[in-house]
Amino acid sequence: MMARPLHRGFSGGGRVAETSRVGDSWGSPKKEDSWDSQMKDKIEKEGFDKPRPLPYVVSFWTKLIGFDASSDHIFLKQGPRLSSKSLAENGFGSDPKDLSSQIHSRIDLDSPSARRIRQGMVAMRLLQWALALIVLISVSGFLWWTISISSSRSGTVYRGYRRLQEQVIVDLVDIGVLSSGVSNKLKELDFCSHDLENFVPCFNVSENLALGHSNEDEYDRQCVHKSREKCLVLPPKDYRIPLRWPTGRDVIWSMNVKITPEQVVSSGSLTKRMMLLEDNQISFRSDSLMVDGVEDYSHQIAEMIGLRNESNFIHAGVRTVLDIGCGYGSFGAHLFSKQLLTMCIAIYEVYGSQVQLALERGLPAMIASFNSKQLPYSSLSFDMLHCARCGIEWEQKDGAFLIEADRVLRPGGYFVWTSPLTNLQGSSRNKSNQKKWEFVRDFALNLCWEMLSQQDETVVWKKTSRRNCYASREFGAGPSLCFKGQDIESPYYRPLQTCIAGTHSRRWIPIEERTSWPSRLMLNASEASLHGVHKEDFDEDGYNWQSMVRNYWSLLSPIIFSDHPKRPGDEDPSPPFNMVRNVLDMNALFGGFNAALLDARKSVWVMNVVPKGGPNYLPLILDRGLVGVLHDWCEAFPTYPRTYDLIHAQGIVSFQTASRPWCPILNLFLEMDRILRPEGWVILRDTTLSIEAGRTLAAQMRWDARVVELENNEERLLICQKPFIKKP
Repeated sequence: MMARPLHRGFSGGGRVAETSRVGDSWGSPKKEDSWDSQMKDKIEKEGFDKPRPLPYVVSFWTKLIGFDASSDHIFLKQGPRLSSKSLAENGFGSDPKDLSSQIHSRIDLDSPSARRIRQGMVAMRLLQWALALIVLISVSGFLWWTISISSSRSGTVYRGYRRLQEQVIVDLVDIGVLSSGVSNKLKELDFCSHDLENFVPCFNVSENLALGHSNEDEYDRQCVHKSREKCLVLPPKDYRIPLRWPTGRDVIWSMNVKITPEQVVSSGSLTKRMMLLEDNQISFRSDSLMVDGVEDYSHQIAEMIGLRNESNFIHAGVRTVLDIGCGYGSFGAHLFSKQLLTMCIAIYEVYGSQVQLALERGLPAMIASFNSKQLPYSSLSFDMLHCARCGIEWEQKDGAFLIEADRVLRPGGYFVWTSPLTNLQGSSRNKSNQKKWEFVRDFALNLCWEMLSQQDETVVWKKTSRRNCYASREFGAGPSLCFKGQDIESPYYRPLQTCIAGTHSRRWIPIEERTSWPSRLMLNASEASLHGVHKEDFDEDGYNWQSMVRNYWSLLSPIIFSDHPKRPGDEDPSPPFNMVRNVLDMNALFGGFNAALLDARKSVWVMNVVPKGGPNYLPLILDRGLVGVLHDWCEAFPTYPRTYDLIHAQGIVSFQTASRPWCPILNLFLEMDRILRPEGWVILRDTTLSIEAGRTLAAQMRWDARVVELENNEERLLICQKPFIKKP
């Protein structure tokens, strides 16, 4: 009985010779020419010699390996096993060797058909190996994914969840806008009442008194997480745009700040006496011919340190100064011209605020208090602390205020105190004041501060550069050292401590051994490693910011950054005089934006903010000779309304959405509007989704906004300007 021909589905119609089957063995072959002639007629009749179209070939292989094209899944077909017995039953001999030998005997190995068969068998073998490899990789990948998910940190999974939630939130916002109609704009927010024009959240004196705070704690920062009024803070009725620098540093509009002429006249501190009220302006004079002039005063301090004049502060390692109870910032304004950066801090004041007037002059300042909590600065952050009749009673609370001053002062740094208590021949010297002075003097000695000089009302101490100084003190003398668990490098408004902090820090480097300014702006490899940063990442960040600042300038200039002097004969620029004096960077990272502005020689200073809950590079920023602060953007920033010309933030919206989901982004934009002066600018760089959400909120703030596409398709720029809206 003749078996059916066996045809292989190769492209090109390859064929295999047929044999006759007798019982369970291969029969003797017929003559090839007879068989060929029969097959030729059959092939011509059935068309097997025609080339197979590609779908046919693909269909064959997909059926062979079990690939269902309609379901996009690959699976292996599990057919019945072929034993020697089953082969015999189907016409194949029980001995595979006989089978192979008989196949070869019936095939002309040099014929085209044989070559096609061999090629097909090789292809089949390769396909089998490929399928086996794919299955192995798939199974291994699945196992690795399962293990990684089970062993990954919960924070990683949570961040992924937050990204999905952010996407859902943005989508829901878009759906809400679309459902209300494309032409129907979101409702613009109303304006706050008149009594909130100088409102500072977290510093509500009446509310703090109602909560039971007293003994000056009512003036301290008390942030209560509650719903915020959804309204926009308007400027005072006669508010005027500040004058551009350098004129605006010495002359301000009196209507812009909450101070009365009587308060100006009655001001009694060293720097407050520099104020002169002229018409609608307040002038701040710094004439070296004045007996108590700032230049003479700063020159005196330099001589007490052992320097020729204040211009040599930089060479002595002094770059950043913390001015406590700063008056109206005249000391810092003078040092600014000497390349020193002075941060003014003072308590919250309802009227005649020192911080508000300093910021109106465009000088670095923020509300802060020594009263009960640690300052939001890292340990070992300032080269000099200055207190000129600052109102701090240093002998109070068993010296806790002096301990906090020591915490933020760098090794080898200077503490300058000007007070009537220090004047040995002064009329204010009595037994009570003598006792206060002796306490401060002895306590400073136990802090390992060396008194360098004392002249009139001014005393200068130098903090030790040696850690072993504390071990050499007499037993029980002075405060103890903090344990490593207590010595937190960047505390956030924690209660004042009674132990000496900073001694465990790797940043314990005397100021005279630090790189001098401006070279210290660029950290070397060893300095970067102290902060856990690779030098390559640090340099790349700086390069990227330089490029971005150039793009900002080309995009916005001469709209806001035209700070070049006017040429003779040129007309005055139109308001707002293209002026930017100070910048608030809401997510500073390494301080690269600040460094790029300095590199571009822009006459601005930057408040570098490190958001709480993210990577803490505040110590790195401060070590670069810049100023910065740790802050939680769920809370109000410690400043007065209308105090910054430009707000910049990279990734702040997406960061808050991911790490602070309980804080509405609307509150963040309300806070930005509060602290931004009229006609001030906002530059946000963030993901596309965050920028689209930000543009919606900017419309509610009544800002003029536009989105700028970037080469990086994942990010966009949102540039906004706050309008100058006057009260009706």
